[in-house]
Amino acid sequence: MKKIGVLNKDLSEVIASMGHKDMLVIGDAGLPIPRTTRRIDLAIRPGLPSFGDVIETIKQELYVETVIIAEETKEISPVIYQEIRRIYPESQVQFVTHDELKSLTGSATAIVRTGEFTPYANVILVSGVVF
Repeated sequence: MKKIGVLNKDLSEVIASMGHKDMLVIGDAGLPIPRTTRRIDLAIRPGLPSFGDVIETIKQELYVETVIIAEETKEISPVIYQEIRRIYPESQVQFVTHDELKSLTGSATAIVRTGEFTPYANVILVSGVVF
């Protein structure tokens, strides 16, 4: 039995399969998920798991070159924005509109739905190379 890092089988499998520039979306409970994109639904009740817990746990296993964040997040959900920057301080930041972020989800390897009920608690993690 795995005892550290990502314990969810589906999420662990996705992370292990990701290559350079692949995208993994971590979203709040309300982020629309295209039918064509793999869905990993971790939400079990409002707030559980939290957005921050999920991105912090993923950081243990995935090297993130770039974080893509909706511009609106800084103003509407500054705590979420600061949490992303705290957890991924070394990653480049790319800002897009919320609508552009939603459009990019169709190209993602997978979308992870958290139990987060904070608006704009969404990020696209772009996989990097560890060397």
